[in-house]
Amino acid sequence: MTKIVTLFILSATIFVIVRLTGDPALMMAESGARPEDLERIRQQWGLDRSWPVQYLTFMQNALTGELGKSFNYRLPVSELYFQRLPNSLTLGLAATLISLLIGVPAGIISAVKRNTVLDYATTVIALLGQSMPTFWLGIMLILIFSVQLSLFPSSGRGNLEHLVLPAITLGLFTTARITRLTRSGMLEVLGQDYIRTARAKGVNERPVIWKHALKNASIPIVTIVGIELGTLLGGAVITETIFAWPGVGRLSVQAIFNRDYPVVQAAVFLLASTFVVVNFLVDIVYTYLDPRIRLR
Repeated sequence: MTKIVTLFILSATIFVIVRLTGDPALMMAESGARPEDLERIRQQWGLDRSWPVQYLTFMQNALTGELGKSFNYRLPVSELYFQRLPNSLTLGLAATLISLLIGVPAGIISAVKRNTVLDYATTVIALLGQSMPTFWLGIMLILIFSVQLSLFPSSGRGNLEHLVLPAITLGLFTTARITRLTRSGMLEVLGQDYIRTARAKGVNERPVIWKHALKNASIPIVTIVGIELGTLLGGAVITETIFAWPGVGRLSVQAIFNRDYPVVQAAVFLLASTFVVVNFLVDIVYTYLDPRIRLR
């Protein structure tokens, strides 16, 4: 129930904010349009009605799957959104995969090799990864690997080569967070009695680390992955803009500049809905990782 209320509050907030940016009729009308022409455009798109009426109409349509029609593209918003969604899904899943494949092993190694040179190096790299702004990292990757070395395309979507740079840009920031969370979680778990008991029984170190310790340390990892995945699936605005990646994030930015109310409202509403679904899935994973949560 709380999540549903959150969706309504968020949708109402973004509804008001986008209408404070200006009159979209001025963007749609030709240069030198007369006041009566502007009024006709407002009537055509329902912008002459009061805000409460417009909001209720939007919510009523949204609940039935009808998200309105784009002012700029003259197409249904749902059609535009689901045209771009596979691109954002591809980028988001690739970035998440990179962050997991690098972050989890790095965090485990850092915890197991605590207070060694390897631990210090991993910690410093993780801090640097979280300190680098996404837009700066993306630009640097373009300058090095696209402009200087000509190894990867600098923008657009095509084959697998186009995916490499934006996926790395998105994945490295999350990698740093996952590394730090994995390290802290593993350090806490490795000091527990059942880990010492397993080692005392002669269990090999690999099962102790990967089966017993990691499973019990993975709840914060699952939490952060769920949050990041929800964001990435909703569209990584900065990265998609830098690399001209035709995803939901770039569509949202273009809609904001064009005062395309229906697209902005739908993008935020669907992003919030994505978060709700991802959080629900994360709660299900919790019950597998910790049976005590299921019992409660």
